[in-house]
Formats: sequence, structure tokens, C-alpha cells
Amino acid sequence: MTARSRADLATAERIVVKVGSSSISGESSWRIPMIVHALAAARSRGAEIVLVSSGAIATGIPFLELDARPTDLATQQAAAAVGQNVLMFRYLEALRPFRIGAGQVLLTTADLENPTSRSNARRAVERMLGLGVIPIVNENDTVATQEIRFGDNDRLAALVAQLIQADALVLLSDIEALYTKPPTDPDAEPIDVIAAGADLSGLEFGSTVVNSVGTGGAATKASAARIAAASGIGVLVTGADLVDRALQGDEIGTWFEPSPR
Repeated sequence: MTARSRADLATAERIVVKVGSSSISGESSWRIPMIVHALAAARSRGAEIVLVSSGAIATGIPFLELDARPTDLATQQAAAAVGQNVLMFRYLEALRPFRIGAGQVLLTTADLENPTSRSNARRAVERMLGLGVIPIVNENDTVATQEIRFGDNDRLAALVAQLIQADALVLLSDIEALYTKPPTDPDAEPIDVIAAGADLSGLEFGSTVVNSVGTGGAATKASAARIAAASGIGVLVTGADLVDRALQGDEIGTWFEPSPR
């Protein structure tokens, strides 16, 4: 049943949760067990969970002894290939105490635009959920090029939520909610609820307005949330440290009301 409010997250049957690189890579990798604990708790009350996780490139960088994130495509692809293995291992180790398995799903935009591969992706995810496995989705950075990239995993998460007809989407961020202006602005105020179809053109998210093309951060979360909400999927944007409270339906973050399906 579609989550019409935050409180419905506590009883939603199918939830997509997205976490970004900055929340789980490098010195922040300690959050992986915390996030897994929250996902396991949601599963224990009957929810099906799909995790969309960034972090392959960032995780691979230290293993390749690189000083910074690579700028050339070939090195990014190599870092992703190395980092994706490590990232999955960390999730699997965190899931082990709960006796929960995980399956890796790597997608490109072409996979979701082609009817055959889109159907195959949906079938694979549905089967994993039926078998009690948590699908862990990421962009296939090893083969993706600039021309076929999603641009950010917030958009990927929204499209995955559409693909499997999720009841809700939770976008985990570095901040606890979206604000009317950049959080550093003293006049910035947290946004509680964004109604379906609301005009956001006067709001700023981060350094860009919501209608511009973002490459990450609050702007892309707002844009992705609108994609999912327009498909009838309720969306919560909140901080990664609040994932447990988010899945319990607490009054936190910014809630995007879903449009009628």
C-alpha cells in the first residue's frame, strides 16, 4: 500500500532506501552496519527492502592508492570495479548476524530504457525479494560512460522505485531535511512537507535551484523525489544517521506527498 504520510513508512510493504557515497565510504564506512541494522528491523516486521547504494568509486580509491577521486573515465571504471567488490563484502558482513543475504544489481540507463532488459531487471529483483534477499543496486560504473550515466543515484533510486512499484522511497542525505535555502544561510528553514505538484521554482537546494541540472546533493534529491512522487510513491528525504527513525515512521526529514497513481 502506497505510503501517504511518514507514519505509513512503519507499515509500508515495499521500500527503496538510497544511501550516498559520502555517508558510507572512507571514514564513514562505520555507518554500513548501522544502516543494515535499520533495514533488518524493517524486514523483521514484514517489509521488503531494496537498497540503492553509491560508493563503489569512493571505496575503490584507497585500494588503488590514488590520492583523490579520478577524473578520467578509465580510472573511474577501474576504481568502481575494485570498490564494488569491497562495498558488497562490507554489506554482506554486516548482514551476516541477521542471517540475511544480499544480491548485487548493477544497472545503466540503457538497462531501464530497453523493454527487454528492464523486464529482466524487474524479474530479478522481484525474485530476490521473494527469496528473502536484499537487492543492492548501484549504477554499473565499470561500463557506464558519460553519455549513458544516470548522473546520480538519487535518480536511479527513483527509477528503481518506479520499476518495482515501491510503496515508499527513502533518500538518505548528509542533512536531516531539505531547506528553503542553503543550510548555511541564517534565513534557511527546514521544509516539512512538499505537496504533490507543488511549485518549487522559488526554492534553492544547495547551490542550485531545483529546476537546474544538479550533479548531486540536495538539488538532485529534490528532483528525484519529484520523479517518484509523480508516480504515486511517497518520498522521505532525511539524514543517514536517522535511517532507523525514518523506517519507523517518525516525524523527521522532508516528506514529498505522492500523487494519486
